[in-house]
Amino acid sequence: MRIGIEAQRLLRPHKHGMDIVAVETIRALAEHSQHEFVIFAKPDTAREGLPTTPNVHVVELPGGSYPVWEQYALPKAVRQHSLDLIHCTANTAPLRPSAPLVLTLHDIIFLEKAIVGGNWYQRLGNLYRRWNVPRVVETADCIVTVSHYERQRIIDHLRVDPSRVVTVHNAVSKQFRVIETADQVESVRQQYKLPNEFIFFLGNTDPKKNVVGVLRALLLLKQQGLLTLPFVMANVSQAYVDGILSQIGGQALANDIQLCGYIPNTVLPVVYNAATVFLCPSLRESFGLPILESMACGTPVLTASTSAMPEVAGDAALLADPASPDEMAHQLNQLLTSTALRFDLRKRGLERAALFSWQNTAKQLLTVYEQVTRH
Repeated sequence: MRIGIEAQRLLRPHKHGMDIVAVETIRALAEHSQHEFVIFAKPDTAREGLPTTPNVHVVELPGGSYPVWEQYALPKAVRQHSLDLIHCTANTAPLRPSAPLVLTLHDIIFLEKAIVGGNWYQRLGNLYRRWNVPRVVETADCIVTVSHYERQRIIDHLRVDPSRVVTVHNAVSKQFRVIETADQVESVRQQYKLPNEFIFFLGNTDPKKNVVGVLRALLLLKQQGLLTLPFVMANVSQAYVDGILSQIGGQALANDIQLCGYIPNTVLPVVYNAATVFLCPSLRESFGLPILESMACGTPVLTASTSAMPEVAGDAALLADPASPDEMAHQLNQLLTSTALRFDLRKRGLERAALFSWQNTAKQLLTVYEQVTRH
């Protein structure tokens, strides 16, 4: 088969969740299949990690804004490359795709009222998704999503025939592992000026990441004299954090918070290894990739008791209600004060992360492709 894969942001230097999933999926597909893959991406500079095997061809496809690129440039390219199917990997797709369509719908958070806000770019993207997704799910040959939780949300909210929605879990990349080389950890510690021990959190301006709730929980610990480690947060600006601290009356936390900017995915495993505990108490996730990444690095995890996060974490993490700063503070204090608990979660986490592989993800997707092209 000649399989097209839409991965519009694949070549951008600062990759995040869905971009990383696309890279790892393409690598696993190329490694475990003889099919030919044509990858469509917007022109950019970062090709690290992409497969160089003869069965993978990356087509840099210009075409303006996100909707224009997807609705006009992409269908035209699909026709030109005579594809057997097109797999769109990031929630949206052309309404007239020019080939059988497999859509990965990671989540429908943008259709829910519970979480609003975000910056202007996030809001514009959500407007496009609200227009596109209800229409494209009616015509897609198969809808893939990343957790059983999200599958049921899609079926219930969009009234999709359950037979058309398939769960294919994400996985954890091989570079996320326990690092035995102390020099490697120490080098990254010095580069990012990381403390010897710290609480680690991957921030984001997206409201679902719950930065406000996390800082409220830390403030409670601070006020009780229980915040015993510094708090290291990536991917947010000082102005953003200062605004939240002002909002919650949390200026007392200012000296406990250390920002380290964007951390490349190649460096992130070392930072997980250096951390004492990892926080991922989002308000809403369709999967929660950092949960598995941290576990694979041997770092104990506190995550949320809601949406897909318990499905991913299993019995290998502490859970807390992400809407309750008191509960998050209590559970974090348990992690900080109990060496035995951290050791137990480290062991459980390593076992849990080993259950999720990109090879399995690729095999399940190949089955989907074969079923779609047979009909």
